[in-house]
Amino acid sequence: MYTEFYNLTERPFSLLPDPQYLYLTRQHSVASALLEYGLNSRAGFTVITGAIGAGKTTLMRSLLEKEDSQITFGLLNNLQCSTVEELLRWVSFALGLSFDGKEQVQLYNDFVHFLIEEYASGRRTIIIIDEAQQLDAEMLEQLRMLSNINSGKHLLLQFVLLGQPELRETLQRPELLQFAQRVSVDYHLDGMSHEDTKHYILHRLKVAGGSPELFTEEAMEMIAEASRGIPRVINVLCDTSLFYGFSFKRKTIDCDTVKDVLADKEVSLTPLAKLA
Repeated sequence: MYTEFYNLTERPFSLLPDPQYLYLTRQHSVASALLEYGLNSRAGFTVITGAIGAGKTTLMRSLLEKEDSQITFGLLNNLQCSTVEELLRWVSFALGLSFDGKEQVQLYNDFVHFLIEEYASGRRTIIIIDEAQQLDAEMLEQLRMLSNINSGKHLLLQFVLLGQPELRETLQRPELLQFAQRVSVDYHLDGMSHEDTKHYILHRLKVAGGSPELFTEEAMEMIAEASRGIPRVINVLCDTSLFYGFSFKRKTIDCDTVKDVLADKEVSLTPLAKLA
């Protein structure tokens, strides 16, 4: 494996979300601050969108690592449902509530009692839905209805939606006007600049104990151009470049190595549809 060859403690460009490797560009810092603001201000809905691999999930996991005993989190990935009952089952699952054999009324009743108990104990309940672009307008409206559960003037439930750009388009539909009005925090992550991409590569190498000179300036510039600044694509290109470099026993990753990677992946230096 190339890690030993390049004196790395581990693979620095793994595709798994790892808050340890989080590199905050200006826009990622803004997104992180807005996420935290949304949670602490008891926003009904916080929405963070971005291209595939833009770093939304990593940002969220970084926030979750900041343990807060006063917050009860429920995390849902790839939520796909078509009825209110299915939605309640998924939400119950995320919060660790029993749902087997229960019908919609009982599921809802148990859910409300759970929220009230958490509130009475001084805890807030937050449901995080990743890949939320898969939800249609009807399901988003059902989420809004669930968010109406309150105690006096205090909301008992908050939602954080993470999704691809299609989610923003869905939220602009006329029938979701009431939902859109409940979104207190909304931010979109674009790809990183060339300069930020270079710093991102160097940051991940540093965390893994690698040399800052492992990638040449020209190679990093080429990766920045080809990836359009999308972290997941940067990781794919860098990880594959390290493997190629190891295979050819190259001590540094130069333009020739990156060109080999791009050629074998059949991409040019601009469009990356096949990688994204």
